Amino acid sequence: MRWLREIWEIRLYRYVAVVVVAALVTGLFFAVRTLTHDDRACAPGVVRPEGSEDCVGVSVSGYDFGRPEFREVARAIDRENGRLEKDGYVTVALMLPYTASTPSTVSDVLHELQGAYLAQWQANHAANGQAPAIRLVLANPGATGDHWEMLVDRLEAMTTSQDRLRAVAGVGMSTEYNKKAVAELTRRGIPVVGSSITADDLANGPLGEDRFPGLARVSPTNTDEARALASFAKVTAGKALLVYDRPGDPYTRTLQQSFASLLSGSPYEPQPFTPPADRSQEGTTANTFRQISHLVCNTAPETDTILFAGRHTQLRQFINALGARGCQDRRFTLLTGDEGSYLSGDTKLDKGALRHNLSVRYTSLAHPAAWTTGNPPATGGSPQAMRELNALLERAKREPVGPIGKVGLDDGQLIIGYDAMRLTVHGIREATPEGKAVPPLSDVGLQWPQVKGKELRVDGASGWICLNVHGNPYNKAVPIVELAPEGGSRFVKLAWPEGRPPSAECLTPGS
Repeated sequence: MRWLREIWEIRLYRYVAVVVVAALVTGLFFAVRTLTHDDRACAPGVVRPEGSEDCVGVSVSGYDFGRPEFREVARAIDRENGRLEKDGYVTVALMLPYTASTPSTVSDVLHELQGAYLAQWQANHAANGQAPAIRLVLANPGATGDHWEMLVDRLEAMTTSQDRLRAVAGVGMSTEYNKKAVAELTRRGIPVVGSSITADDLANGPLGEDRFPGLARVSPTNTDEARALASFAKVTAGKALLVYDRPGDPYTRTLQQSFASLLSGSPYEPQPFTPPADRSQEGTTANTFRQISHLVCNTAPETDTILFAGRHTQLRQFINALGARGCQDRRFTLLTGDEGSYLSGDTKLDKGALRHNLSVRYTSLAHPAAWTTGNPPATGGSPQAMRELNALLERAKREPVGPIGKVGLDDGQLIIGYDAMRLTVHGIREATPEGKAVPPLSDVGLQWPQVKGKELRVDGASGWICLNVHGNPYNKAVPIVELAPEGGSRFVKLAWPEGRPPSAECLTPGS
């Protein structure tokens, strides 16, 4: 029988070998498939779309999108989110281009993220028991916003899940992709609160054409910024020249149109330039600006103002060209929109140009000195709101509030990000029925027309936020800021779209 036992042992060994090999092959197959799948993942909720290395999606885990600059504030947000009771919060997604490549945009995103977090912390810890608590997540549509469709699908899914998404804040710059994203978000019933978008065609209109139902903004439109700038600078058509981006984008086109309306009857034809499609790139526009600087010198001696409708990279190139112009004995003031704030720390800017009879002034979305220096007006804002933010910033240097990374206030982005989140929280809590923990999604965007008056306005650190029925701020304070020859910027004066501060009631007038 020994031979029979040996046969069975041989067969058993063969069977075991076959099973082991099969298991190894199966394991290898699933391992390869898993590795291939996971290779597209950046973090929970964030993936690389096919054909792209950009990390796109919604970060719910403190992921910093590979940016060391964001690491500390992302961790602070994650700690705050981790303290929230499971059924006691709603989610707000902060949509910004977290994977942007240009240093100026990265700085912009960092500061806005810091401001939004500080408003989240304030809402959860200094609300006198108001509910719900606010959970903040980071939503990235891609470096240029080109993956907005994928992101919108993810955000919509979060409205009916345990995330209880109730609003999207931020948005970032006024670009074509962001315009499409806002249109689709609001079409699907998701409220949006824009922080730094200023394009007139990324706003609901004064004639009732509310293309973005549920959209609110904390920044003035380009038209309002131009009106405030004209009121401050006393721009006259016969003494000014317009230089503009052709074909433009939502920001530059509406700024151009607003400036052009101020120069009706000007003796000078507006001068166009054509930048790269990606306006963060240098392109060859420096050559065009050198030529335009010659034309500036050919204007009549009484011409002293240049209105510039373009993005910050092209603005910097133009300033550098004006610094080398031939008519340096003539004084010019260049006026532009809030893109000027990017240049306060731009190392490629020729600061010497600002010493050659050239002043560069721009409308800022906010400025830390606007309400804390000089003699600010009695209405339209208050020093108290900025003092509260400064106190939060001091606490954010260490735990439990911070640290939140390197802070900068002069570009206004931290302040405007803080105010946008405060408006978002206001809408969510006003929409929450008494005795309920969570507001209906459809009710949050209905709150914006009532954000006005002494009791219902939002006292922002950038100034009072009083919205009209279309969700746009009425007669919002516009800080006029000047680039300084020694670097950085300095606050000049507050200006107003209506030419004067609002009344104490802060009620929007009829048409």
